[in-house]
Amino acid sequence: MAPNRETAKVVLSISGLVKHFGENTAVDGVALDVHEGSFYGIVGPNGAGKTTTLSMVTGLLRPDGGTVTVHDVNVWKHPSKAKRSIGVLPDRLRLFDRLTGAQLLYYSGTLRGLDADTVRDRAGDLASAFGLEDALNRLVADYSAGMTKKIALAAAMIHSPRLLVLDEPFESVDPVSAANVIEILQKYVAAGGTVVLSSHGMDLIQRVCDSVAIIVQGKVLASGSVDEVRAGGTLEDRFVELAGGRKAAEGMEWLHSFSD
Repeated sequence: MAPNRETAKVVLSISGLVKHFGENTAVDGVALDVHEGSFYGIVGPNGAGKTTTLSMVTGLLRPDGGTVTVHDVNVWKHPSKAKRSIGVLPDRLRLFDRLTGAQLLYYSGTLRGLDADTVRDRAGDLASAFGLEDALNRLVADYSAGMTKKIALAAAMIHSPRLLVLDEPFESVDPVSAANVIEILQKYVAAGGTVVLSSHGMDLIQRVCDSVAIIVQGKVLASGSVDEVRAGGTLEDRFVELAGGRKAAEGMEWLHSFSD
């Protein structure tokens, strides 16, 4: 069983994380603690800094300030050691899509130091779990968007990391496949793994995650258990409130005078 969230050790600690792009501050002092065995959701409007934050957490983008530790290892002081514990599904992912699915999984596993037999066994298990058995011998370039997402997630999991960081993992994934992926991730968390994911799907976050952070304009405006953050309402209502409220569509009367 996964450890109790309140007593479990902190797997991912983010403190004072900052990132500037020119005069724009994309991430402005983000601080979060994620406990072992958590299913942690990060939500925010487009341009809020979610992807930038997760990129810095996983060593893909160097921060301008702050620290990130994974299992007490500083990601930017000891990147090789920290990355052994992390599986990553990045946003706008780029894969070696001239490889077949089987070749991509083999490459991902051996890159992580697994022996060939272990890689083949795990690749078979992952392909079965994600419903990709019939696609393993096809080029990834010929995969649908949803299949591409699933093979990338399989590649992120093949080395059995303690922490999975997933940026929009359900985007372009059909509902049946999404349900299968959720079940796989729930079993992973129940066994003591930790998942951090970003998503625009408030219902999914509220249903699947035990903890959530709302990020707006590069700042964490609320974090804690899902029940604490939604404060008696829905997570979507709380998110909309913190993100600036609903905007009335005034001055759009021309839209109602149809062109024909």
